[in-house]
Amino acid sequence: MTRPIARALLLAAASALALAAPALAAETAASARKLHESLLTLDTHLDTPANFGRPGWDILDRHDAEKDGSQIDYPRMVEGGLDGGFFAIYTPQGPRTPEATRAARDAALIRGVEIREMVAKHGDKFGLALKADDAQAIAAQGKRVVFVSIENSYPIDGDVTLLSTFYALGVRISGLAHFKNNDMADSSTDKPEWHGLSPLGKQYVAEANRLGVVLDGSHSSDEVLDQLIALSKTPVILTHSGCKAVFDHPRNIDDARIKALADSGGVIQIDAFSSYLIETPKNPDREAAMGALMAKAGARAKMTETERAAFMGQYKAIEAQYPVPKATFEDFMNHLNHALKVAGVDHVGIGIDFDGGGGVTGLKDAADYWKITERLLAEGYSRDDLAKIWSGNVLRLLRAAEAAKAPAG
Repeated sequence: MTRPIARALLLAAASALALAAPALAAETAASARKLHESLLTLDTHLDTPANFGRPGWDILDRHDAEKDGSQIDYPRMVEGGLDGGFFAIYTPQGPRTPEATRAARDAALIRGVEIREMVAKHGDKFGLALKADDAQAIAAQGKRVVFVSIENSYPIDGDVTLLSTFYALGVRISGLAHFKNNDMADSSTDKPEWHGLSPLGKQYVAEANRLGVVLDGSHSSDEVLDQLIALSKTPVILTHSGCKAVFDHPRNIDDARIKALADSGGVIQIDAFSSYLIETPKNPDREAAMGALMAKAGARAKMTETERAAFMGQYKAIEAQYPVPKATFEDFMNHLNHALKVAGVDHVGIGIDFDGGGGVTGLKDAADYWKITERLLAEGYSRDDLAKIWSGNVLRLLRAAEAAKAPAG
């Protein structure tokens, strides 16, 4: 065969492969999507209830993160193949006074009621899950699964028996602290005060075990996690955390603790909060501008859609003026893959932190969830592995808490 003919044949073959590549990629994506739809998919940290009290906001409407900041709604859950998850009752840390704590308690109870009202209003699309087995039953009806969790125990600081009231509202996972220490526990982003759990925090652990509530160490200090593992009668969870070996941030967990968590039966759910995934340099001018905007905006939960759009426009103008590095889907996968390597598929899951600051380039809202399955399949994980990562592991923890709870009576 002459060189010109051979070269022509090679070029023809390369051209044929190039033409076939998009079709092959589409076929692979379709196969991944089909498998994804067959799984029960739960995200363990959804801050979406913060939107439930917003004037004119409805979870059945398709929203746009670029316009109103919203990342989770029913249309995008369907598009991304998310069956549901844990809708958080989040309370920002405030003054540790009886008056402020009572106000936080009332706000948290209202948020819990708003979650129940959303499910009641849209009962054909959503179902409230009160135990692990409810999730599959709700999904089998074609509905989205709504578990309830607490982020920050600040509303319960004055009286741990209040947890029983939140349990009656549906709470099945509870965290301890948030950005600042409280009367229960130290935060990972504050100076040590209790060196872990306070005496009240230790009572809280016992009360959670009695009720059958899974304890969540995300946002709390490393010492809190150590003590939760040691004191809790059932395995604990990190509903939205990252890996310190990938990026050394106080919110992230070191390998030794990830292993200890796994050895105790617990689970780490990987988040996609940009500044926890990669280095984000401090920018005082940006922080000052954002602080001024937030102070001017006031209570964002009460904004109308028009006010929200104006706020987002100003927010994006500040981002454009003072840009900072933004994590990508690859950065998220680096944390997820590292956790899987250290802890194993029985002890890792997904907790993106959408509507609470989470979201990265390539994983920006609920429509993108299926991409995680596509990537994990490409990396060699099996359907059984994915079933554990997406819901099996967290449901195992719920069942363990249910089995160990005190008998009713």
